[in-house]
Amino acid sequence: MDRRLADLLKQFELERLEVNLFRGESRDIGSPQVYGGQVLGQALMAASSTLPPELVVHSLHAYFLRRGDFNLPIVYQVDRSRDGHSFSSRRVIAIQNGQQIFTFSASFQKPEAGFDHQVDMPEVPPPEDLPDWDRPTPEVAASLPEKTRQYLARERPFQMRPVGLLSAIHPVAGAPLQRVWFRLVDRLPDDAPLHRCLLAYMSDFALLGTALRPHAAVVGDGTLMMASIDHAMWFHRDFRLDDWLLYSLESPSASGARGFARGSIYTRDGRLAASVAQEGLIRLVAKQGESKK
Repeated sequence: MDRRLADLLKQFELERLEVNLFRGESRDIGSPQVYGGQVLGQALMAASSTLPPELVVHSLHAYFLRRGDFNLPIVYQVDRSRDGHSFSSRRVIAIQNGQQIFTFSASFQKPEAGFDHQVDMPEVPPPEDLPDWDRPTPEVAASLPEKTRQYLARERPFQMRPVGLLSAIHPVAGAPLQRVWFRLVDRLPDDAPLHRCLLAYMSDFALLGTALRPHAAVVGDGTLMMASIDHAMWFHRDFRLDDWLLYSLESPSASGARGFARGSIYTRDGRLAASVAQEGLIRLVAKQGESKK
């Protein structure tokens, strides 16, 4: 197995401290705090670990309360809110230094048949026709802030191929839309709960960046403070995270120093696998040495 994927999977091997208490480790991915998707995925793994495998997560809702420190472990406390015949619910609190940094709730269901419809996947070029996003041309790389260049240079367990340039690496004012193909760098075991936890991990990517598109804001130049506030996700259909998935993102609104974005995740053959929504802090700050007006 590719070492980048092996290291990602290690983060989801939570240590069980008690029946409903788990501990997870973090990684520095280049952001000033723990990556929100990591906490989402680990919380879902902790909740899933208290349920039988036939129950499948169909929705989750979370709030990010404080910045997490990636140098310290995170403790996940699971509350077994309800166990029913068809549905079960779990609540999870993530704790660091004795403080709650994150709260999470999820609902799980035994699979059953019912009505089935979906909106069509957008028409986009296939991933084979697109370059990897972490390899910008020398001209584009030269125009990026140093922190952004360092961020792109980090090794990742996912391949990402944007349809057009992502706002994070080429801020040009445009419609609040982004579309990105992504997949794991190597084959993943046939473990459906693990695929869902890793999709939760990936779902935190590019949402707030989509809300920046109309404003041509530059990430990493010291003028923005950004952080996820809340996150919601719904799982609709089966998928594999080692096959290409399309993340279609849009931001209907930004106001009050907050940006709202939502996304649809499609399989290569056009099935809607999941839906995502998030609101986050997008605060303009003065650069060091500048005074606020």
